[in-house]
Amino acid sequence: MQGIDEEKVEAWLNTHIDGVEGPYSYSLIAGGRSNLTFLVADAHGTQMVLRRPPLGHVLATAHDMAREHRIISAVGKTGVPVPKTLGVCTDESVNGAAFYVMSYVAGMVLDSPEKGQLLPEHLRATASDHLVDVLADLHAVDIDAVGLGDLAKREGYVERQVKRWSTQWANSKTRELPAIEEAARLLAENIPVQHGVSIAHGDYRFGNCLTNLETGHIAGVLDWELCTLGDPLADLGYIGVYWTDPGMQMTRTNDPTGLAGFRTYDEIVNRYATRTGRDVSNIGYYKAFSSFRLAVISEGVYARYLHGAMGDHDVDLMPLKIGTETLAEAALASLKGK
Repeated sequence: MQGIDEEKVEAWLNTHIDGVEGPYSYSLIAGGRSNLTFLVADAHGTQMVLRRPPLGHVLATAHDMAREHRIISAVGKTGVPVPKTLGVCTDESVNGAAFYVMSYVAGMVLDSPEKGQLLPEHLRATASDHLVDVLADLHAVDIDAVGLGDLAKREGYVERQVKRWSTQWANSKTRELPAIEEAARLLAENIPVQHGVSIAHGDYRFGNCLTNLETGHIAGVLDWELCTLGDPLADLGYIGVYWTDPGMQMTRTNDPTGLAGFRTYDEIVNRYATRTGRDVSNIGYYKAFSSFRLAVISEGVYARYLHGAMGDHDVDLMPLKIGTETLAEAALASLKGK
């Protein structure tokens, strides 16, 4: 199995994970340019999940397994549903990179309209509500009580992020794009006052959660690699980039909303406000900020492919190019209240 040194990993699992025994079988759940996630089964059929950085040359800071393990372990002390962490290995001689192991959680990742169809229509409102409730619970976590008070700077999150991604745009852009330049300017000129600090997941949506198809509840929140401390409304705005109101044209292929039965985004925002007591009147700014950030990320990927850095010359680059432009226009529209 590529990404697993089976002999060394087996020895490590036997020594460090209680209640399991080799030999082990491995199957890749999720791969690509993000962290690799493997389903592991021991000799008796006990299942667990192993996560490691992608193969090839990667920035260690972008795929910090010990940090991700620390976050999930801390959040696991709360009512937020996450897999239970079982162990972390920072000795790269074992598997060529650090990795950690967590419990297996049953559920479906609703990362497409097709997957969304698997959730019965009468449970889609329940799933929408629970997605928001879990986010509200995450944002209510006492960061000092769970040991994450020193995870990152507490204040100035949006301001730092706007500066960071504006600089990234300047460094990675392949063409002039007036919409993104104007969005960056308007974002910088209208930085909102940060009301409190919370654990900010950074990539919170149905596509990064496990949903129980029998109850409609979120069974586990996944993919904590972008997690930091920051303005909680950034997570709520981020959901809005992916969300499609039922009956509207579905523009995202990696999100199930838009199907009959799911809540509207306004209903999501209002439920969050009711649960948290936070002022959500400026949510359009946070949605614009998330669209802007994703536009810059899209351009960076497009630029790397364009310049041959990804080593794959058969990729159709037009969707990436258009995706950047669409996200930039969406950011501008949100800022202008459209």
